[in-house]
Amino acid sequence: MNGTVTETALLGGGCFWCTEAIFSGLRGVLSVKPGYAGGHTASPSYEAVCTGQTGHAEVVEVTFDPREISYADLLRVFYTTHDPTTPDRQGNDVGSQYRSVIFARDESQSATAREVTKEISEAGIWRDPLVTEIAGPAHFWEAEAKHHDYFARNPETAYCAAVVAPKVSKARKMYRDRLKA
Repeated sequence: MNGTVTETALLGGGCFWCTEAIFSGLRGVLSVKPGYAGGHTASPSYEAVCTGQTGHAEVVEVTFDPREISYADLLRVFYTTHDPTTPDRQGNDVGSQYRSVIFARDESQSATAREVTKEISEAGIWRDPLVTEIAGPAHFWEAEAKHHDYFARNPETAYCAAVVAPKVSKARKMYRDRLKA
C-alpha cells in the first residue's frame, strides 16, 4: 500500500451526509464511509435507524493517514462542525440516531477524545456544556450505497441546500489550510 499508514475514527455528529461531506475534503483523509453504530440491531437499514428504535447513531468511519492529520485534529474538526451541546439532536434532526458520539477504537483514542473534549470545553467555543458521548469500540454497519457521497451527488436537494451546504461551507472556511488541493 505504498507505505501509507492508516487509522480509523468512528464519529457520530448528526446526519452522516453532513459529516461525510466535511471530512472527505480534508487532507490526510483517505476515505469516509457513512453508516450506523452503537445500537442493538444487526445489519440495520436507514429506515430502521431513522425510527430511533435500533439504538444506532448515524456515523462516519474516517480512514486517515495520521502523518498528515492527527486523530486529535479530526476531533477538533468534529467538535467545531456540528453542535455537540444538544442531546439527541442536530438542528431539526431529532432522535438518538443524531446524537453526538465518539466511538474510540482503543484506550489511546479514548484518552485523546477526553483530552480534546476538555480542550474544546475550556475554549468556550460553545455556550452550553458538551454532551458528546465518548464510547468504546462499536461495530460499524456500512450504510446503503445511495447514502455514499450523498451531498456530492445531490447538492440541489432541499435538505442538502438548506442544511449540508452551509455546514460544508463553514468547515471549508474554518479549515481552509487543511483542505485537499
